[in-house]
Amino acid sequence: MQRYYIIGRDKSRSHWKVLKIDRLEPSELSITEDPTIFSEIECIELLNRIREGNKSTGGLKCVTTCYGIIGFVKFLEPYYMMLITKRRKIGTICGHAIYAVTKSEMIPVPHATVQSKVAYSSDENRYKKLLCSVDLTKDFFFSYSYHVMLSLQKNLSDSITTGKSLYETMFVWNEFLTRGIRNTLQNTSWTVALVHGFFEQVKLSISEREFYLTVIARRSRHFAGTRYLKRGVNEKGRVANDVETEQIVFADAHDGCPMQISSVVQIRGSIPLFWSQETSRLNIRPDIMLSKEDHSFEATRLHFENLAKRYGNPIIILNLIKTREKKPRESILRAEFVNAVRSINKNWRGGNRLKFLDWDLNLHSRSKASNVLTQLGKVAAYALKFTGIFYCQVTPRLEGLLGYSNSEKCVDEGTVINNHLLTGDVSGDSGVKPRMLQAGVLRTNCIDCLDRTNVAQFAYGLAALACQLQALGFIESPYIDLDSHLAKETMKIYESMGDTIALQYAGSAAQKKIFSEKRGQWKPATKSQEFIRNLQRYCNNTYFDGNKQKAINLFLGHFQPQQDKPLLWQMDSDQHYLAGKHVPNSEDNTVRPTIKRSMSDGIILSESDTTIRNMGVTICKHSSAEVNNSHPSESAADMLTCESDICHCRQIYSGMVKEKSCETDEVCFDGDGDLCDFSDVFDFDWLTSSPNSHADEVLGRCSSISSENIVNEGRTDTSTCASESGSSMKVSICYVSARIITECHTLLQQQPSLYPTRWGRLYGSTDDIMLYY
Repeated sequence: MQRYYIIGRDKSRSHWKVLKIDRLEPSELSITEDPTIFSEIECIELLNRIREGNKSTGGLKCVTTCYGIIGFVKFLEPYYMMLITKRRKIGTICGHAIYAVTKSEMIPVPHATVQSKVAYSSDENRYKKLLCSVDLTKDFFFSYSYHVMLSLQKNLSDSITTGKSLYETMFVWNEFLTRGIRNTLQNTSWTVALVHGFFEQVKLSISEREFYLTVIARRSRHFAGTRYLKRGVNEKGRVANDVETEQIVFADAHDGCPMQISSVVQIRGSIPLFWSQETSRLNIRPDIMLSKEDHSFEATRLHFENLAKRYGNPIIILNLIKTREKKPRESILRAEFVNAVRSINKNWRGGNRLKFLDWDLNLHSRSKASNVLTQLGKVAAYALKFTGIFYCQVTPRLEGLLGYSNSEKCVDEGTVINNHLLTGDVSGDSGVKPRMLQAGVLRTNCIDCLDRTNVAQFAYGLAALACQLQALGFIESPYIDLDSHLAKETMKIYESMGDTIALQYAGSAAQKKIFSEKRGQWKPATKSQEFIRNLQRYCNNTYFDGNKQKAINLFLGHFQPQQDKPLLWQMDSDQHYLAGKHVPNSEDNTVRPTIKRSMSDGIILSESDTTIRNMGVTICKHSSAEVNNSHPSESAADMLTCESDICHCRQIYSGMVKEKSCETDEVCFDGDGDLCDFSDVFDFDWLTSSPNSHADEVLGRCSSISSENIVNEGRTDTSTCASESGSSMKVSICYVSARIITECHTLLQQQPSLYPTRWGRLYGSTDDIMLYY
């Protein structure tokens, strides 16, 4: 009755530890970790002593076997313990197993005899039901020994932090739920870090050589929620639908050769402005409302500063929203986004400047003369020239891949990371390929950051895959044909990822018009599919997203219930209440007056710890006072001696990242109308050449450019520019200022007729946890 006992062990079954949870506190969480390290025999003897000492009151009973603690949550009175009771292995990274949650349980901590009527009230039960509506068996994954919340490049860097601080990252969704136990124990041995998003790993081959392709999407817990209730940016620079997509490629090592591994990261996220859309039962396409509150674009600047801190420079923005509309909707945001980027770039110099690409995907997809995926592939190839990819070699040590050590031993040939040796050119071996670093990131957005964005992310992923396979030595040229088997398999994965993210954010699978056309799918079938998915989104956004948003706020700790305070369901929607008034411990007390929206940043604590350890756990409770001769010593110091399975690495990078400098406010084109560099805002379509186009008058007979030329290298020859009569003339290199582009676009908006008609798994833990009482 008095306690739960959680018995945990490491993978080798040589180290056992005990965690005690007091059950006599009705509304407080009392957790104690015994510092003693037991052997298996000693642990069995301890449980037998507890059982014998409590025979008169029921002895010791097994409650459940589980695979990690998700966290603890409190609504109005009692605490509940959330456990992973079933799991499924979904892949491996560097020999570390990645698992999905397939079953979870929520167990009340206090004993029934100490609980008041509040614990059984209808409000308490409604909160429990609301939290349980967050389905942890869908798209949540974790690892005991690999920081799956971080990219491969960060995992293999010498600057990553370990332990509790990892739970503070933006991609750990149970950070709030684990905060209490982490603060109490000052370690993370008993909990798992849950990442929400998408994970898929497939085995592919090319030229009879096999490799693994892994795509991971990590959803940010900051400003998280549903489509119409989370839009734009908040005051801290966090954006809605913020997702980091990582693509990892590796091949198994053979005949003593090092294992080669590569990754590339791209991101998607809502347009970082203060804007919103109100759901309406009468309007399937709600109007876009743009707030003019942030005249200095401070929140937008904070967002891009955060991106630069996380990924380095340059930050390349690919904006896919519409540039022309009969009734301005998306174009309103586009114009404001352009103003924000220009305002920020005024104070940023060199490689720090944002690189903005405006590309109306809807316009190009309607053009029969335009191959959207081909042109997006050229955009992707151009972005990859700036950011590069991550690549390194890993050599398994003689002990093999089954065991892991906690050593961080630096050697002459490289750095040991969990029984893997990272090799590189530091050894002077000419046969070892040099490491590569990704510096900067491509940020793609449309309005919802779902359908159009997913098409662009596939194009970038395919272009990156070609570079990764070239680095691994599988192909000679960094190019994969869109009709090849590899392209089709990659498209399937990105389609699956798009469906998953769309279901999480908008309530339906993603629209796949461009993918369907590429596969040659019957157009009427595609249109009917689009209609059904639009209807699904409308129903979910209008009728179900309110409760879904409340459940997310409750799970992430953005709303914390209190007795005698307003209840969560008494509030109309996430956009219409002030979080500072209802979240007791929130640091977000400042809210935007124009668009009232709950702040979604959780409380970030400054914590430190040594490691996340791979331990199995057993939970026990007994029905009377603890036996006096029990072996555990509660007063002893906390001994963190269980072996760690976390990747650590030092000195793995030796390459230099080239600095891209662009000090001018102008957009530069070469003599053939190809893009040489850009530092501000560039819309390919504004300057697309066309016979008899009056836009040439405004541009002063400048060189023409189309999106097909985006990735061509700069040349010094001349190009042809159409005149009013349709004849052509040669012009030399020219520079078009942002002011001229703006004037040109304004003219074309006023006179639409001027628009051109041609557009251009290796191994992991199998430890288990058992719960007793």
